Amino acid sequence: MKLVFMGTPEFSVPSLEALVGGHEVAAVVTQPDKRKGRGKEMQMPPVKEAALAHGIPVFQPERIRGNAEFLEILRGIRPAAIVVAAFGQLLPKEVLTLPEYGCINIHASLLPKYRGAAPIQWAVIDGERETGITTMYMEEGLDTGDMLLKTVIPIEADETGGSLHDKLAAAGGPLILETLAGLLEGTIRRVPQTGETCYARMLTKAMGRVDWSMSAAAIERLVRGLSPWPGTYSRLGGRTVKFWRTKVCGDDGFSGKEKPAPGTVAAVTKDAIIIQTGDGLLAVKELQPEGKKRMDAGAFLRGYPLRVGDKMEG
Repeated sequence: MKLVFMGTPEFSVPSLEALVGGHEVAAVVTQPDKRKGRGKEMQMPPVKEAALAHGIPVFQPERIRGNAEFLEILRGIRPAAIVVAAFGQLLPKEVLTLPEYGCINIHASLLPKYRGAAPIQWAVIDGERETGITTMYMEEGLDTGDMLLKTVIPIEADETGGSLHDKLAAAGGPLILETLAGLLEGTIRRVPQTGETCYARMLTKAMGRVDWSMSAAAIERLVRGLSPWPGTYSRLGGRTVKFWRTKVCGDDGFSGKEKPAPGTVAAVTKDAIIIQTGDGLLAVKELQPEGKKRMDAGAFLRGYPLRVGDKMEG
């Protein structure tokens, strides 16, 4: 099948690689290069790097909506289908209706749950037991089109946003190949989205500031869900400390006694900092002081001695 592929981040690359092995990818469309890092050097999106490695023409329009010149380019290519995976722009009706087999999106959730920009991380933060990939027809609404196929991925107890991202990215390739084969054979049934839904809003750095009045379980999920980006953090002794690995300790043991305020260091062991939360204790096992590398709690405590009663500031 002759295809145009639209995608931008690392998540999209395994799907592109799978399509290159089984179809004619006539063009790749991705977001413009951006300046990143401390040196603000211009960097290509991961999908562009992958496309150039295969000798595939790459287009990087600032905007697709209202872009008559780009629309003519697509019409000239005459793709049988357009496959989209985390592209980053909404497609206008003129593009959605252009290919014979439509525009097919590879979405990182079990729709209709977790429509939106950050379905992977929110599934971890919300404590879901499973998530997956859904292939779907695209329409003008955000992730509202008819579903085609799904694959389910369990969410492990220690799953992070980063580890789940990699699992789902790898699952996208086989599922889009199965979807395209089914479309060609006419064996796939379109399923409208009905039932419970929720919106996975975009992540921001501000989301990572820990509110210690939350429960220990909720904070632990937040730490995993926002790892590696944007990360969770708090202030300790006037410095920002980033959290990489935590564990719920269970009962705080203060039944009948006055609890310390949330954010207070309740205990210090050789390998953990135990912090009082709004409900239960949280053991910080791995963290990163401002301007330093990430380290286990034991190494941190050797350089930054803490005492019971010290306070994490939200």
